[in-house]
Amino acid sequence: MKELILASQSPRRRELLAKCTERFTVEAADIEETMDPQKPLPEEIQKLAKAKAAAVFAKHPEALVLGSDTIVVLDGEVLGKPADEDDAVRMLRELSGRTHQVLTGVCLLGPGFCQTDVSVSHVTFAVMSEAEIREYVASGDPLDKAGAYGIQSMAARYITGIEGDYDAIMGLPVHLVYELLKQAGF
Repeated sequence: MKELILASQSPRRRELLAKCTERFTVEAADIEETMDPQKPLPEEIQKLAKAKAAAVFAKHPEALVLGSDTIVVLDGEVLGKPADEDDAVRMLRELSGRTHQVLTGVCLLGPGFCQTDVSVSHVTFAVMSEAEIREYVASGDPLDKAGAYGIQSMAARYITGIEGDYDAIMGLPVHLVYELLKQAGF
């Protein structure tokens, strides 16, 4: 049986991958995460996931490597991780009362195997007061998350609906990954 490596330092992705298999190790991919805003975002997020997988696969050419990346998109604008608290406040103001997309790209790469895919979900936020936004940002939770929120944490109280894959919104589409692992013979 091949070794499976998760090319991510995200504790959420680690937790989600454990729903598919307990047999994996973790090695963060050290790449520059840039996307071309002129190209279709689903393609770009898959390209980023593949770059992460390829960076780790280069060091472990006999292993299966899973790369993943998630972006939040509002009106065509990518909302990455906030630079600071003010940036998080700005993003949450923009998301308040609106529906946005969450794209999670995955790539499973191994000897003679390379498959990429993307999960697209829609998340709707309730209208948030300024006090609610400031309280949530002060918790520190949004500062290391794309779009300045984590659906699995305190932000859940502001989310009125989702259409798509909850696990993908958290950072890893479990069913999709499970199917890729089966295709790879893992």
